[in-house]
Amino acid sequence: MANTKDIRRRIKSIRNIGQLTKAMQMVAASKMRKAQQHALAGRSYATLMNKVLVSLQKRTDPKTHPLLHIRPINKELVLIISTDKGLAGALNTNLFREASHFEVSKSVYVITGRKAKQFVTRTRRELIADFELKDAPSFVDTKAIAKFVTEKFLNREVDKVSVLYTQFINTVNQKPVLRTLLPISSFDLPKGEPADGANEDIDPMVSYVFEPNAEAVLDVMLPYYIQYQVFQMILDARASEHSARMVAMKNATDNASQFIKDLTLEYNKMRQASITTELLEIATAQMALGS
Repeated sequence: MANTKDIRRRIKSIRNIGQLTKAMQMVAASKMRKAQQHALAGRSYATLMNKVLVSLQKRTDPKTHPLLHIRPINKELVLIISTDKGLAGALNTNLFREASHFEVSKSVYVITGRKAKQFVTRTRRELIADFELKDAPSFVDTKAIAKFVTEKFLNREVDKVSVLYTQFINTVNQKPVLRTLLPISSFDLPKGEPADGANEDIDPMVSYVFEPNAEAVLDVMLPYYIQYQVFQMILDARASEHSARMVAMKNATDNASQFIKDLTLEYNKMRQASITTELLEIATAQMALGS
């Protein structure tokens, strides 16, 4: 049974851990706010770009573009967007649980994040590229990833490109999402939001004229669409990471505080029992001497 000295040592150790997790919580909260702002800021731009793509789709034959060709899947490229650090709850665990469903012999992997690299190495999957990104990547930083996977698809080295990342919903809710990046089918192109309840069959940008023509604009827009989608997914993953880490560190800090309270109560009970025992011994001795 632990004595009072052991309990004091445990209380001190847990208090130090609680201070550390509290500091990590504050750092994660600061990064989380910036990451959330970046992730949410681009969604209105994405909506406008989606409307342009829907309009181009209605004015052209999109099946003529090589990025839209659907072919039998002999080899699939999976882009995994993970974190560099741990202490983010079940964020990476849930992500890799989805990644484990891919057949090893028919998939190759492009990753960003040290945790994904560890997973691919541990499960003996084929890694063809590893991209290192800073904590707050810019569009230029992520552009190389989109270009790499696009080239693999256009060169027919892979027949499909999927992205596995953590989608940011809110501070306490993030979920792993698997999306098909290539090929883009007519169903994958976003449908946009019809204004004033208009019919979805109506061109959302009917009053606009594309120069030099719709086909030329589509040739430029589709590669850019791929690049922006990858960028937005990485922003979502970063916001999810910092949100999950903040929540995990807050829970750890709260648990440490509760643990300290429980140990302090136990310590006080032991001291009270020790004092009571000493008083009984003194009283018994006095009674013995008095007799």
